[in-house]
Amino acid sequence: MRCFDKKGKNMYDSMVRNGHTLRNILIFFLLIIFHTGGAARAETAIMVEAKYPGLASGILGAAKLEPMDKNTLLIAGGVKISLADINAAIKGQDPKMRRQLEKNLFFILEQEAVMRILLSEAQKAGISKKGKDKDQVIQALVERKSGNVSVSEEETMLFYDSNREMMGGTPFEGVRDSIQDYLRRGKKQKAVNSYIDSLKNSVPMRINESWVKIQSSLALDNPVNKARSSKKPTMVEFGAMGCIPCDMMQPILDNLRKNYPDRLNVVFIHVREEQLLAARYGIQSIPVQVFFDAEGKEVFRHVGFFPEKEVITQLNNIGLQQ
Repeated sequence: MRCFDKKGKNMYDSMVRNGHTLRNILIFFLLIIFHTGGAARAETAIMVEAKYPGLASGILGAAKLEPMDKNTLLIAGGVKISLADINAAIKGQDPKMRRQLEKNLFFILEQEAVMRILLSEAQKAGISKKGKDKDQVIQALVERKSGNVSVSEEETMLFYDSNREMMGGTPFEGVRDSIQDYLRRGKKQKAVNSYIDSLKNSVPMRINESWVKIQSSLALDNPVNKARSSKKPTMVEFGAMGCIPCDMMQPILDNLRKNYPDRLNVVFIHVREEQLLAARYGIQSIPVQVFFDAEGKEVFRHVGFFPEKEVITQLNNIGLQQ
C-alpha cells in the first residue's frame, strides 16, 4: 500500500470531518497515486541508444545515462572505467590517428568496456588466467561461447558464384579453402557478437551522462551519421582506392548519385583514411555496402562486389523506386 506524508494525512482527516463523500475521498487517493506514479516514471533512467541513436555500436547502447563525477565514465557490474583509463588508451598514438581517436572516445570506451566485461565473465566461467594474457583469456571464453562452426560446400559455392569478379578468374578449387576459412571466421564472429549483445541484459551498466553528451556531438559528426539523420535512405560503401572490387563499385555509385539526386544519400568511406569510423561499423574486409532506411536503421549489408541490379533491388526493399 502506498503511504502519504503528514500533510496528506491532515488533508484526509479534514475531508472526513467535513463530511466529504466516499467518492471524493477515493478521488483524493487516486490523485496521490497518479502524482507519485508520474514522479517515478519521470525518474526512469534513459538509455544511450534512446537519447543518442547511432552513437553506440555495441553493448553501451543499453547503458543508463546518470550523473557521475567527471572522472568516472562507466560502471558495469564489477567493472569501473575512468577518464584516466581512456586517456591512457590513446596516449602515444601518431597525430593523425590521435585526431580520429579523440573524436571517437565513446567507441574507445565501448571497446574497453567489452574487454573488461568479457574478462569478468571469463572469471565467472572458471577460465584460468594462469599462463595467459588478457587476449588469450578472452579467446578461451569466445571459443567456449561460439562452439564448433562449420561451412557447407553449398555455402562455399554460393559465395564463389556471387563474387566471381573478386576471384580474378581463379577456379573454384583454387580458392575453396580460403573461402571456407573466410566464411567460418564470419560465422564465429557473428556468434561472438550475439553473445556480447546478450550481455546487455545480464550486466547492469551506468554511464556518465555529461561526458556522453559531449562525445555524441563529436562521434556523430561524420558523413555516415549525418546521412543517417537526414530522413532519406542511405547507401554507404566502405572501401579503398586500388582495391579491385572497390574500384568496380565506383561507376555504380556514380549512377546512383545521378539517378537519385534528391532521394538517396550515397556515401563512400575510404577505410584507410577513416579507420575508426570503419571499425565502429564493424568493417573487417572490403568492399562493404550498408543500406539504411529513412529512419537511419541498418536494414542490409553485403560484402564484396555488388552488381547494380542487386543494389537497385535493395533500394526497392527500403521503399526507393527508380
